[in-house]
Amino acid sequence: MLENGIQVVACTVEDEEYAIEIKRVQEIIRVIDITRVPYASAFISGVINLRGKVIPVMDLRKRFGLPSKAPEETARIVVINWNNDMVGVLVDSVSEVVWLPAQSVGPPPSSRNGGNTEFFSGIGKLGNRLLIMLNLETIFEVNDSASAGRGM
Repeated sequence: MLENGIQVVACTVEDEEYAIEIKRVQEIIRVIDITRVPYASAFISGVINLRGKVIPVMDLRKRFGLPSKAPEETARIVVINWNNDMVGVLVDSVSEVVWLPAQSVGPPPSSRNGGNTEFFSGIGKLGNRLLIMLNLETIFEVNDSASAGRGM
């Protein structure tokens, strides 16, 4: 995070607003044909061919344990540069790029309240909106038995 703030891409999944640091975002594209991959993690929708490059696509709905649904017209794939690889993240919509001043970003709520906060790095306050800051390190961590040893 920058000393005086952070620039993020605001996106939605199941009516909640999330934020991805813009420095990680390579591009945002409309949903294109996703090819399923056998034995991939349950939250990996498959792969796409983006200008000759094969990119895995993670469905954030599935990753968060939400009901799956077919992408609507507003759905987007946020292509993220992750450890020098490209990874797509499927979201319900992308609304805008916003600047969050440092003082408006706080820690995630305590997990003692029964909530699972491992995928979140903080909460950004923008007026009366709350943007949940995504922790890409834990979101991209693959540790389920179906994908053990196979990577994403």
